[in-house]
Amino acid sequence: MQDFFKQLDYSYLLYLLMSAVPALLCITIHESAHGLAAWLLGDDTARAQGRISLNPLRHIDPVGLLMLAVAHFGWAKPVSINPANFKNPKLGMAVTALAGPVSNFILWGILTAITPLLTNQLAYTLVYLTAQLSWGLGVFNLIPIPPLDGSKVLFSFLPNKAYFTLMRYEKYGMPVILLGILALRYFGGS
Repeated sequence: MQDFFKQLDYSYLLYLLMSAVPALLCITIHESAHGLAAWLLGDDTARAQGRISLNPLRHIDPVGLLMLAVAHFGWAKPVSINPANFKNPKLGMAVTALAGPVSNFILWGILTAITPLLTNQLAYTLVYLTAQLSWGLGVFNLIPIPPLDGSKVLFSFLPNKAYFTLMRYEKYGMPVILLGILALRYFGGS
C-alpha cells in the first residue's frame, strides 16, 4: 500500500491547493467591495449581514469556489443589496456592481507590481496566480449578461421600465452563461 502512495502524482493536488488561496482572496475582495460600495451609497443590507469583511468564510459558495479553483470559472455567494435604499437605485446598483471588478483590477495592479520583487518560488507562484485570477475575475464580471456586474452597469443606461423588467429576469442569466462556457469548451476549440 505504501508503494501505491509513493507512485501517486501529487502535482495536480498541489496545484488545486495553490489555486484555492488566490480564489479565496479574489472573491473575498470582490464581494466585500460590493458590500462596501452599497453601504457607502446608503444601503446597509450587506453590512448588517457581515458581508463587508475580509473573512472568506462570509463570501464563499463551496461549489463556486471549487469550480473557480479547478475550472477557473466559479462564483461566490452574492451580496444582498436593496436598491430601494439608494437615492438613485439605478446609479447605486451600477456603482455597487462596478466596485467588484474595480477591486479586482486594483488587486491585480498591486500584485503585478510586487511580483518581480519576489525571490521565493512559492510566494512568486501564489502572487502570480492571484494576480491572473483577479484580472480574469474582473474582466469576466464586466460581461453585460445578467447576473454579471457588467449587466447592471449597462442596464443603468436604459429607461426605468426596461431596466426593472430586465432586472427581474437576471436569475436566468447564470444557466445561459454556464451553457455558453460548456459550449465553448466542448465545441469551440481544438
